[in-house]
Amino acid sequence: METNIKIHKLSNQALGSIMMALQESLLNELDIVPILRSFELIETTEGLAVKNPPTVRVSNENKITEKDLLNMVK
Repeated sequence: METNIKIHKLSNQALGSIMMALQESLLNELDIVPILRSFELIETTEGLAVKNPPTVRVSNENKITEKDLLNMVK
């Protein structure tokens, strides 16, 4: 193993962001990969955090589309 490799861990916030993305993806039977790829990670004292975490829409009964999920992380 190289000695100049820096090891990073995920913060609780980043884990929560992944879980929110997974939940939305499973509930709406959509691919999670585009959401995860769009995450912007920043280094914090707690570990890596997601600068643009997904949001959850609860205001209406419309089915969430893949486009909606991508817009959640913009």
